[in-house]
Amino acid sequence: MLLFLVFFAVLVLSFALVALLTRKTQWEKAVQQRVGDLQLARQADKSRQEDAERILKQDVPGHFPWLDTFLSRFRFAATLKRLSMQAGSNWSIGTFFIYSLGAGTLSFLAADFFFPVMLLNAIIGIVGLCAPYVFLRYMRTHRLLAFNNGLPDAIDLMSRALRAGHSLNSAIEVLSEQAAEAVAIEFQAVSRQQNFGLPLRDALLLMAERVPSKDLRFMVTAMLVQKETGGNLTEILDRTAYVIRERLRIEGEIRVHTAQGRLTGWILSMLPVLMLFLLNLINPGYSYILLHDPVGQKLLYAGAGLIVFGSFIIRRIVDIQV
Repeated sequence: MLLFLVFFAVLVLSFALVALLTRKTQWEKAVQQRVGDLQLARQADKSRQEDAERILKQDVPGHFPWLDTFLSRFRFAATLKRLSMQAGSNWSIGTFFIYSLGAGTLSFLAADFFFPVMLLNAIIGIVGLCAPYVFLRYMRTHRLLAFNNGLPDAIDLMSRALRAGHSLNSAIEVLSEQAAEAVAIEFQAVSRQQNFGLPLRDALLLMAERVPSKDLRFMVTAMLVQKETGGNLTEILDRTAYVIRERLRIEGEIRVHTAQGRLTGWILSMLPVLMLFLLNLINPGYSYILLHDPVGQKLLYAGAGLIVFGSFIIRRIVDIQV
């Protein structure tokens, strides 16, 4: 027992002596602290660089990079990229292709389960294939409508900021903080791009490309012309806001007057399809002859073609450009 205690005491003293002799000096601690600060600064710079690349880069990396690389060789890839960007979506070309293929396959299988007619199933499958594209178009329209409605107030806010003595860059930053959400997101991107060194002209042109708004293009053009030739920017912005408000007012009146025609087009287009589905749901086999007889199939194809043609004509009638 005495030998064990002696051994333990010697072991503790040895470790204490080693720890005392190998402890870091004040100078070594300062060097280590400095190295740690440099590493943190390097990580922060890397994070800022990745953030800048994410903001300035046009192509968003998707979940299927190999498919994105393959599809980017085709001409339609640029159109789909622009549509996805204008819709505010993060879909890549590969993601869009996978969603379209999945929606088309599911639509074809569901149609084949209810209506075992190959041509009709193929048409429904094509409709499902186009569903993601229609969704992006809807998102772009919805986003554009919200942006156009909030743009006049944003222009007034920018004009007031300029009158208060703010520079154009700080006025854009004020918009990114206080404007409506749909407008503030875009001007926030412009402000961040400027902070990362992108010229104001390029940042505004990128915003005009992201948002396919005629009013925004008019505003950007006015700002760039004033920046190059000079003039009273606040007066230009006030007139721009007035013109945009008047255009939105006239467009709203036109939508009110054409609401009945648009509703009629939807009812006439969807009623035959809905009635066919409900009749087969209530009385299975009711349209068996219509679906399987050659004459009935030809009538179905002719009816579908007439519905599409009528919908197109009604849409062209009520689509009045301002």
